[in-house]
Amino acid sequence: MKHKDRGDHLRLLGQLFLGFFRASILGYGGGPSSIPLVYKEVVDKYRWLSNEEFSDVLALGNCLPGPISTKMAGYIGYRLAGILGLCIAVFATAVPTVILMVVFIEIINYYKDYPIVQGMVQSVSPIVGVMLLSLAYSFFKNAKIGLGWGLTIGLCIVSFVIYAILHVHPAFIIGALLVYGFFFRLPFTKRNTNQNMTK
Repeated sequence: MKHKDRGDHLRLLGQLFLGFFRASILGYGGGPSSIPLVYKEVVDKYRWLSNEEFSDVLALGNCLPGPISTKMAGYIGYRLAGILGLCIAVFATAVPTVILMVVFIEIINYYKDYPIVQGMVQSVSPIVGVMLLSLAYSFFKNAKIGLGWGLTIGLCIVSFVIYAILHVHPAFIIGALLVYGFFFRLPFTKRNTNQNMTK
């Protein structure tokens, strides 16, 4: 039984490394562009987190300093396999891209002004946008379940205006929405609890 548990643990560590390695190495541009790839690994492929849990981790991670992909990898790795899982997930996220950057930085700098390289960059940009839109739509549907269409659309419009037009840092917007969500959901939760107690 112990051998089986050890085997399962080692397999989980291997999956953590492969999952975050793939998301990191294919996350062209880093940062937000890697989030849909992390989502595919964590939610769709391995089902380590639900869609709602992933949304919560992403929202809280954006409120904290540092690269979002590294923060998410550290939390998910720790949640699944403790300190060792944290180290493996962060290693798989950060180290491969650092090595590639060190190896290819001079080549990229030398050829960056060449039309063929600029064309490669421009051709990759649309698929990055599509992945981000797909992830945004998934989060939108998840929010609609709890908030309804009207409130979800209203919050999206307000958030867009504050972020894109007024240029407020997203951490402040997310923090404000977390506070709003707490007070909005609290009466709803209490009401449901009271209804369940009376049944």
